[in-house]
Amino acid sequence: MATIALPEPETDGSTSVERAIATRESRRSFSSKPVGLEDVSQILWAAQGTTHTRDGIEMRAAPSAGATYPLVAFLVVSPGGSEELKPGVYRYEPREHGLEGVLETAVHDELTAAALGQAVVNDAPVSIALAADYDRTRRQYPEHGERYVHMEAGHAAENVHLLCASRGLNSCPVGAFSDVDLTDALSLPDPLEAVYLIPVGYPPANA
Repeated sequence: MATIALPEPETDGSTSVERAIATRESRRSFSSKPVGLEDVSQILWAAQGTTHTRDGIEMRAAPSAGATYPLVAFLVVSPGGSEELKPGVYRYEPREHGLEGVLETAVHDELTAAALGQAVVNDAPVSIALAADYDRTRRQYPEHGERYVHMEAGHAAENVHLLCASRGLNSCPVGAFSDVDLTDALSLPDPLEAVYLIPVGYPPANA
């Protein structure tokens, strides 16, 4: 599949950082409204998008130990979860700020099962999955590389949650999943391992 270009990310929103922090909350209910491509663009940019270049290195939105950048962000679209994207799994490419198709078929049931049947995953129009190549960081930091990868996943995920709060989207951190089953559901190639799952959607009408 050809890379799908995403809308240019906005870097000057109307919500302050303080307001996003104050209103961020783990919200587990979603409407059935499809998530727009503009919101998808902002969410993925917040997770792993490039922000500037320093010493020839393209720096990303989340800090990374030694700029090793072991994380890869994936977008999982449920049936009816997007008007512009087909159900399936997409890999976010920071340099192009675009999506590369991984699976052109819905993996909604497999994703929910991997997350131990949690309703928050089952009900979400889209989910962001973070996967890691641990060796990218371990090679530079043999003693603490794994710790640094987990720290980085937390940085990226918090960016996503704050971005969602700023744009009126609901999101929830999910760590209860089968590592093997989630890796299989996303068809992750070696050496990537799933480390974090974030269901995302618009709030229900009665919220």
